[in-house]
Amino acid sequence: MKITEINTYLVRPRWCFVEIITDEGLVGWGEPVVEGKASTVKACVEEMKPYLIGADPKNIEDIWNMLYRAGFYRGGPIIMSAIAGIDQALWDIKGKFYNAPVYELMGGPCRERIKVYSWIGGDRPSDVARAAKEKQDEGFSAIKMNATEELQMIDSYEKIDAVLERVASIREAVGKYFGIAIDFHGRVHKPMAKILAKKLEEFDPMFIEEPVLCEHMEEFKEIARACNIPIATGERLFSKYDFKRLLQVGGVDIIQPDLSHAGGITEVKKIAAMAEAYDVALAPHCPLGPIALSACLQVDATCYNAIIQEQSIGIHYNEHHDPLDYIKNPEDFKFVDGYVAMPKKPGLGVEVNKELVVEENQNPHSWKNPVWRHADGSIAEW
Repeated sequence: MKITEINTYLVRPRWCFVEIITDEGLVGWGEPVVEGKASTVKACVEEMKPYLIGADPKNIEDIWNMLYRAGFYRGGPIIMSAIAGIDQALWDIKGKFYNAPVYELMGGPCRERIKVYSWIGGDRPSDVARAAKEKQDEGFSAIKMNATEELQMIDSYEKIDAVLERVASIREAVGKYFGIAIDFHGRVHKPMAKILAKKLEEFDPMFIEEPVLCEHMEEFKEIARACNIPIATGERLFSKYDFKRLLQVGGVDIIQPDLSHAGGITEVKKIAAMAEAYDVALAPHCPLGPIALSACLQVDATCYNAIIQEQSIGIHYNEHHDPLDYIKNPEDFKFVDGYVAMPKKPGLGVEVNKELVVEENQNPHSWKNPVWRHADGSIAEW
């Protein structure tokens, strides 16, 4: 079997899909994207085409290493996201070739389903208690929200108190044991992160996410000493080597590699195994489309340390289309009692609605995250 054709598509709200076609008629789909840089990742996939045409798509490790190592320069969000989407599509083809879900080719599942959480609140969170209660009523047992709007390195306690009031309102609305994940989103710097983390303890959060950026990963230990809340991070790390340094530094309890940023199924499976050796949990990052979600579930199925799965259905970014709009088998991704079952169809288990994909690609999106500024006019972290 040989790869004969590779097509890339930009689809709203902010995603990129890749389609890999073989001479035997098998087709694989992947999701190579960096949010806000979809066209750049798409161009990188186009550059990689000459390496792929004529190759046997079943030789995934060899192709992965060729794309990673043969170009001399490596790593980073663009290259690793391009590799990630290609890797997903190759696994999709291989699963279809053997008529089995991808996780069956990686040793079989260690679980039948995994807990999922739902996003609430938007970029500048508001009305979160009502939204959390709605998600609880829908059957979810956990939500995630952005903690705060922009914060300067040293900022007002008024903003800290606003965060505490929002989280307190959620806890009152949903009860003591409902999971609340609080995403600092890299918007908070170490001085304020320590204060905020300590004050959030009383609400028993499920975890806090990206309390500081991974550029400052050596500070996670200090923040961990300041509070008794699990710390999660990793969406802006892109390879096993990035995560090696994070795990060696310590202080983090949950890693969040993104299956469309960190080299795909092949690389994230290795990252997860490395984290397990450090007794660190796995919660793959996935505010993306249906292909990325299904790729996450293949890894979740086979990794003992996977604890919960992010998903973007109904997330505030999803204008025009939600993930399930792009597949013909949305029933396979139905949430029941806050869980999703592992996909049963061969490959990644998604039946892509190619007609809609092609239609969307006729008017490619150019999604960008907003640019925020502090009151003094300086750029703020988004």
